[in-house]
Amino acid sequence: MDSQFSRTAMLLGNDGVKRLRAARVALFGVGGVGSFAAEALVRAGVGTLDLFDNDIVAPSNLNRQLIALHSTIGSYKVDAAKARLLDINPNAQIGAHRLFYLPETADRVDLSRYSYIVDCIDTVSAKIELAVRANALHVPIIACMGTGNKLDPTAFEVADIEKTTVCPLARVMRRELRKRGVLHMKVVYSREVPREPLFSEPESSGSARRSTPGSVPFCPSVAGLVLAGEVIRDLTGIP
Repeated sequence: MDSQFSRTAMLLGNDGVKRLRAARVALFGVGGVGSFAAEALVRAGVGTLDLFDNDIVAPSNLNRQLIALHSTIGSYKVDAAKARLLDINPNAQIGAHRLFYLPETADRVDLSRYSYIVDCIDTVSAKIELAVRANALHVPIIACMGTGNKLDPTAFEVADIEKTTVCPLARVMRRELRKRGVLHMKVVYSREVPREPLFSEPESSGSARRSTPGSVPFCPSVAGLVLAGEVIRDLTGIP
């Protein structure tokens, strides 16, 4: 057993570590949630991780994203993430795809290749498309709901989309997925009522959001780690 994963094997077993090494995971969105999810997956020993994001690191990312450093500002997030992840596990296969996943670009990704799909994007149309395609292919998927305008990291939990409450994004996703025949999907969401930002900030160019939510270091990160934990337990068969 590689000493890098010896502590992991103590809880997941050698077979669990082997399963993670053989797994191929697709992660969409390498931001405040996705960067923490990606790092946890690689630190646990996931052998192949494909990252999809077309954004670049900006100064406003420094408050919450693992990949955001003064030295990486202006770099593509997937490139910064790949370099960091390979420094953690040089034997991992990391794919850095500069792709903004949307219904128009979805055909460029073969989701059938993956053991698991992790949705850390915040564009509703993209989240719906990803969920519908994963459901049709019977590929396991877990999606993160809203983490912006939240201050309580203890309010995040795993649930079926049909069992979520409070979260505005989960409500929209639930409604739209029902229309498309997707009645169940595993999600991470917060029971905290979103707060109203104290002031507004101009949105960066090219963003699909209507307004910029406030964010802190300790909520997106927790959601990302919960996502990764769920994926790791599912891949290894740990209840």
